Amino acid sequence: MAEHFPIELNPPDIAPWRAGNTGVDYVHAIDSSRPGPTVMVQALTHGNEFCGAIAADWLLRQGFRPARGRLTLAFANVEAYARFDCDDPDASRYIDEDYNRVWADEAIFGPRDSLELRRARQLRPYVDAADFLLDLHSMHEPCRPIMVCGTVEKNADFARAVGVPADLLLDAGHPAGLRMIERGGFADPASDKRALLIECGQHWETSAAEVAIDTLVRFLGATATAEAAWARRHVRLPAPVAQRLVRVTETVVAKSMAFRFLVPIEGLGVVEHAGTPIAEDVDPASGERIVWRAPCDRTVLVMPSLAHLRPGNTQVRLGRFE
Repeated sequence: MAEHFPIELNPPDIAPWRAGNTGVDYVHAIDSSRPGPTVMVQALTHGNEFCGAIAADWLLRQGFRPARGRLTLAFANVEAYARFDCDDPDASRYIDEDYNRVWADEAIFGPRDSLELRRARQLRPYVDAADFLLDLHSMHEPCRPIMVCGTVEKNADFARAVGVPADLLLDAGHPAGLRMIERGGFADPASDKRALLIECGQHWETSAAEVAIDTLVRFLGATATAEAAWARRHVRLPAPVAQRLVRVTETVVAKSMAFRFLVPIEGLGVVEHAGTPIAEDVDPASGERIVWRAPCDRTVLVMPSLAHLRPGNTQVRLGRFE
C-alpha cells in the first residue's frame, strides 16, 4: 500500500451523469433561453482530484438552471477517475499524459494520440465556445486555496470579482504544455474571455469539497449565470477580508531524478532572504550541481512538491506577494 495523505472525502458516483444532452459523455449543456454568456465549469481534469466532481455532482442534483446564458458542465478525465484506488490514490492523476498540458493547437490538431488528447479533442469545442471558464482542481500537498489566474491580469481582475480565495496567482504557464485556462482568448489581454483555475486545498481533505462548492457558487454569481439571491443562499464559506496576488518570477523544473529541496516544503511558504538556496539538482549532461536560490526577499513557494518528480516537470514556482 502506497503512503499518502488521509482520504477524508468519498469519491462521488458520477455514473448518473454519463448521458448528458450534448452527445459527449459526461458533458451537460443547460440553456436559459435568455441572452447571456456561455459559461463552462470543468471537474476531474485529474482523476484523483475529485473535490470538483463533488461540486459538479452537487450542482446537478440541485437541478440548477442558469438565469441567463448557457452553462456547460463537464467531467473531464473520467477514464483516470474510474481507476481511482484509495490504496494508491496518486496513480489515477492521468493515464497516458497530463490532460492539462495538451491545450495548444499543435497538440489538439496534431497527429499525436493519447487517451487524454482524445478527451481534450472531444471537449475542445465547448472550451472554445466559453466566455467564462472555471477549472476545479486540488493539490497534492496541504496548502490554503489558490486561484490560478493564468498569465494575464484580466483573469486576476475577474478573480477579485468572484471574491475568493485570499491568494491569487499570476504565473508564466507550464513548460510541459499549455493549460486549458491559457487556450485561445483566455490568454489574450484584448479578448473578453476569462478563465480561472481554483486549487481547493489538499486533494482529499474535507475542506476541499467545501471550497469547490463555494467557489462554484460564487463563480456562477459573478458571471450572472445564477441569480444573486441564489448565490447568497448557497455560499458555504466566508469571503476573505482581502485578496492578495502572488506573481511568479521563476519556474523550477527538474533536470533529473536527483532533484531535491533545500528548504521545508510548504505551500505558499515564504523564504525570507534573497539568495537562500531553495533546491538543487544535477545537470544530466555535465554532471554539474545546479542550485536555485530565492530571487527576492520573502520569496513565495507556490505548490512545492516531489510527488510527481520527473525530468521536465515543474517542482515549484517562485514568486512574490504584491
